[in-house]
Amino acid sequence: MPELIVSPNDNKKYAQVTLDNGLRALLIADSTATKSAAALAVNVGHFDDPDDREGMAHFLEHMLFLGTEKFPHPGEYQQFISQHGGNHNAWTGPEFTSYFFDINHDHFQEGLLRFSQFFTAPLFDAHLADKERQSVDSEFKMKLRDDVRRLYQVHKQTVNPAHPFSKFSVGNLETLADRNQRPVREELLEFYHTQYSANLMTLVLVSDASLEQMQQWLQHYFSAIVNRDIHKCYPDIPLYTDKEMNIEVQATPLKAQRRLTVTFPLPGVDQWYHLKPLTFLAHMLGYEGRGSLLSLLKRQGLATNLSAGGGINGYNFKDFNISFQLTEKGITEQDTIIGLMFQFIGVVRQQCLEDWRYDERKTLLDLAFKYQEANKPLDLASHLAINLQHYPAEDVIFGDYRMDTLDHTLTASLLDKMVPEQLRIQLVLPDLDTDRHAKWYNTPYRIVPITEARRQRWANVPRSHELELPGPNPYILNNIQPRQDTQPSRGPQVVFNQQGFRLWHYKDSEFKVPKGHLFIALDSEQAHRTTRAAALTRLYIAMLLDDLSERTYPAEIAGMSYNIYPHQGGLTLHLTGFTGKQQALLTLLLTQARKRNFLPRRFNDTKARLMRNWQAVRNARPISKLFNSLTATLQHRSYEPLRLAAGLETVTLEELHGHIGKIYQQINVEAFVYGDWLKLEAIALAQDLNRQLALVSQPGEEVARELVRIESKGTILRELPAEHQDSAILVYYQSRKHSTDKAAMFSLLNHAMSSTFFHELRTKQQLGYMVGTSYVPLNHYPGLMFYIQSPVASPLKLIEAIDQFIADFSYALMQITHEQWQATKQGLIQQILEPDANINARAQRLWTSIGNHDCDFNQRQKIADNIAQLERADMIRFIVNRMKAKTPDRLILFSCGNQHQDNSPIIGSSSIEDLNQFKSEAGRFSM
Repeated sequence: MPELIVSPNDNKKYAQVTLDNGLRALLIADSTATKSAAALAVNVGHFDDPDDREGMAHFLEHMLFLGTEKFPHPGEYQQFISQHGGNHNAWTGPEFTSYFFDINHDHFQEGLLRFSQFFTAPLFDAHLADKERQSVDSEFKMKLRDDVRRLYQVHKQTVNPAHPFSKFSVGNLETLADRNQRPVREELLEFYHTQYSANLMTLVLVSDASLEQMQQWLQHYFSAIVNRDIHKCYPDIPLYTDKEMNIEVQATPLKAQRRLTVTFPLPGVDQWYHLKPLTFLAHMLGYEGRGSLLSLLKRQGLATNLSAGGGINGYNFKDFNISFQLTEKGITEQDTIIGLMFQFIGVVRQQCLEDWRYDERKTLLDLAFKYQEANKPLDLASHLAINLQHYPAEDVIFGDYRMDTLDHTLTASLLDKMVPEQLRIQLVLPDLDTDRHAKWYNTPYRIVPITEARRQRWANVPRSHELELPGPNPYILNNIQPRQDTQPSRGPQVVFNQQGFRLWHYKDSEFKVPKGHLFIALDSEQAHRTTRAAALTRLYIAMLLDDLSERTYPAEIAGMSYNIYPHQGGLTLHLTGFTGKQQALLTLLLTQARKRNFLPRRFNDTKARLMRNWQAVRNARPISKLFNSLTATLQHRSYEPLRLAAGLETVTLEELHGHIGKIYQQINVEAFVYGDWLKLEAIALAQDLNRQLALVSQPGEEVARELVRIESKGTILRELPAEHQDSAILVYYQSRKHSTDKAAMFSLLNHAMSSTFFHELRTKQQLGYMVGTSYVPLNHYPGLMFYIQSPVASPLKLIEAIDQFIADFSYALMQITHEQWQATKQGLIQQILEPDANINARAQRLWTSIGNHDCDFNQRQKIADNIAQLERADMIRFIVNRMKAKTPDRLILFSCGNQHQDNSPIIGSSSIEDLNQFKSEAGRFSM
């Protein structure tokens, strides 16, 4: 077998093994792995569904989790994985299904025993089959108002109906119903036994165990999978016939969108992975700097965003999409946009077939591979299990990065397929005139032929002389090397500290990559003082990002990225990537951030886009609304999207410019430089930043993060309107103290309850698809929430089920053994103390610690130590006193679905009718 190509930065050991049954496996021995992980991918997806049983592959994925011969209890697998610090999941795609889990090293072998049983001895219990198709149906119904799913179904209905892509992929009670005296379970068994075969499977194991040990586990647990010697042969028919080509599909979304997508259908391209011609062309056509198509469309006020290269991909098809986010003006001038697009394709055809352009992209992929950073074992395993299905043995890892050479003939032939005579267009706009509805999701749409007269309008668009491809990228560096600091530190240290400005520095010595992270948090009392001020601050950030995009595009292409985002006290700039020219990019960002010269047209377009995005929350899933509303209900400087939209409605450009001045009048800066930055560089950066800020602002204090205190308030209710059939509920319990012992209690409660709550309320009671618990520290105060979105139960029924679960859980705690209790605690401790997988994970963790005022960076260890000391009696006492009390202190957010409006209401101690009044009158915690 050819030798596996790995990154020079990769110290793991690998072995590729093919079992006698045909299963192909990749074994990865990693002494630094924080957990062990396994992933199995099978070349079976919804393309394989029987024509009259759409959703069967997805249904099978669900059923495999619900009991096997050696472990018949349906919740045993989930409980075992969770108890031992792990996670698990699965997904079903068009051609593949993937199953994966991770777990603490000591229990990996036992996890493999349970996992392998899915593929050797599943039970497919008849009673559970009936229940689980209800879960599939709940998943389907949950996405009925999801525009991605709704528009995807329109796409499926407008392709060749003989192609497997046209099949409904999710399934529901109708497609999975028992029929003609034949239960769906019988067909499920037949599907499993005729489709799942060892020779279609690829498996990845990652562990700190030796390769020899993993090979023994592989042989012992997976050699029993039956090889049915199945050879996949999807029908060799086109995705689009002449009937489905040269049409415009006009569809109406629920959320406010204005998107125009031009699709060029291409053949399957997987065989050219080593050349990546479409990656190169997407890079050229999606260019956003000066001279680009997007730059021109922005200046003409026609579009706000452009993306190139996306689109569905499969065994014999690849859609190459060029997609535009339209302005109001752009809606009326779509043909101008398409005409300019074809002009730019012409420019690319003339200018892009130069080796140096391809080599720039190749250099960036080579650098990314050379300094490839470790992923979490679970992410690594699940990704490579799919790669094993796609790439030759030697390229399982390198295939994603491999870019050998510019094939001029191949690339030119693909460009030659991007012509006005061979395309499809999708227009997504509200309030379109439509004449039909997509099955299952009821999406309104219509099909309009593309006429020769319209093509002529594209050709008649006046020639633009602004369109051109860029010269060499000045930000690309070929020979980047990580450096050594003469004054290494063991953790973040304050290297600059003056009134209103503090900068931390930490030179990485572990990951050894030439990358850095720079965080700059600006606190300003004016930024989020009121709803209108918060809306203005978000508008300022959106305007700034828009203004920067063209100027910074070359840097982003070269592996440097940045984000600017709001927080409760102000806004944060996060810069990351290769360090060679980060300083130059930072200077550009800060120079533009202080300017107040935004253009009226860009202001109007950006303001309208923000308001559309915020108003789209009306059509969000009920449970998503509740998640978003939790922080807005409890944090004093957080606001709900609809209130932000209302606050922005009458804002003028002059007011925005004035607000920017107010933000910078008095600011407090907390900054952190981490990675391949030397200490002297960090100090010089701090001095320069402080000098620049002194020109425009005065030093200020850190803005207090205030949180509503619900102690002694009993059950507080807040109902949110729902425009959905489902009901949803979120129940939140808040710690009365900000302390490590409370963080330990709340996080252990969540860890102990999560898998049981899911199994009881989702699998057994079938209350809904979105069911779970979560540890929620708001403003550093620990909290715990339970949530359910349900198509079958009213909010009253849901809170009764949650309360019953809590009542029963304290009793269940008494029944477990001492060993099970200790294992539960140890599983969480290992999760909390899990070492950082890469430089990005460490940067985020350390920055969060700085924000939490954990200046000794030992909060995790303190919480873990407290968890180790917790006894069962402590938890039972907490549940009885705080959660089972007659009127427990808690916040209940809920939405009553359309089909549950006549049910009895929830009763609480008080209700929030006016959110502003509630927040102004409530007691507060402050950080």
